[in-house]
Amino acid sequence: MISTVSSQVAEVSFTGPFDLDASTRFLEGFTPAARPDAAAEPGVLRMAFPVERTWSHAGVVVRQRAPDRVEVEVFAEPDVVPFAVTQVRRMLSLDVDGEGFARVGAADKVVAGLQERNPGLRPVLFHSPYEAACWAVIGHGIRIVQAAGIKRRVAERFGREVDVGGVPLISFPTPEELLEMDSHPSLPPAKVERLHAMARAARDGLLDAETLRAKDSAEALTRLLKLPGIGPFSSQLILIRGAGHPDVFPRDERRLQDEMARVYGQGGAVSAAKLERIADAWRPYRSWVALLFRTEREIRTGEIGGRRS
Repeated sequence: MISTVSSQVAEVSFTGPFDLDASTRFLEGFTPAARPDAAAEPGVLRMAFPVERTWSHAGVVVRQRAPDRVEVEVFAEPDVVPFAVTQVRRMLSLDVDGEGFARVGAADKVVAGLQERNPGLRPVLFHSPYEAACWAVIGHGIRIVQAAGIKRRVAERFGREVDVGGVPLISFPTPEELLEMDSHPSLPPAKVERLHAMARAARDGLLDAETLRAKDSAEALTRLLKLPGIGPFSSQLILIRGAGHPDVFPRDERRLQDEMARVYGQGGAVSAAKLERIADAWRPYRSWVALLFRTEREIRTGEIGGRRS
C-alpha cells in the first residue's frame, strides 16, 4: 500500500441535472470497472487511479453536497491534487454543460423516456483514455467477464494499492509500471506488446484526454486508429468513454445500433445511415444519449454486467 497522505478537499460545481448515486449504480453494474464490495457505500463514490500527466496514483472520495455541486476528497501528494480533481470532473462528465440535455428529450420522445427512466445519469468514463485503450486491448476477442478478471489481476500484480480514506483500493498500473510487465499468464505475447504500445502512447501524450477532446472528433479518431491493435470500435470507445467527448455517435457499436433499431424501427429493419440521421438530432449530446441506450439494453440483456458475453 502506498504511504498514507493527508487529504485535500475540492468542490466541483456543474450545470444541468446530475445524480452521483446514479453514477455509482452504473459503475456497480459495469463489469469493466471491477468495483470491489469494499468501495460500496451509500452516497459515496470511492476510486483509485493513475492520474494523467503526473502519472502518480491517487485515491478520491466523491460526495454530492448539492444538486449543482460535489465534494472531491483527494488522497495524493499536493501537486497531484489539481490533476486528480480535473480527472474526476471528466470521469463523471461534470466538465460538460448539461443544461441543454433536456431539450434533446423535448424533441425526441424516445430520448425523453430514456431520461425519465435514468434521471441524473451522465456518462461515467474509464479513468483515462489510457485505461480505456488497455481495456480495449485486453478485451479484444474474449468475454467481458474474462477480460475484467484479467484487467483486475494485471492491476493487482503491477499497479498500486491506495489507501482511500481507510479503504484499500487497487489502482491500475501507470504507463511505466505497465511497461515492467514482460508477460502475463492470461495474456498472449501479442496483447502484452500492444499494452506496452498503449503505455508508451500514454507516456508520450498521444492518449492525453484534453488533447483528444480539443481535436475535431474525426481527426482524433484517425489519430487513435494509428495505435497498434486499435480499430474503429476501440477508437470510438477511447474517445467517448476514455476522453469523454460528449458528441460522438458510436457508429461501429453494433449493440447500440441493434437497440436503436429495436426502438425506432418498431420491429422493422432500419439502416445504419438512418440511425445516424436519427442521432444527429441528439447533438451536442450524442455520446450521452448513446449511454442511456446502452444502459437500457444492459438492464434488458445483462451483457455489460457480464451475464452474457
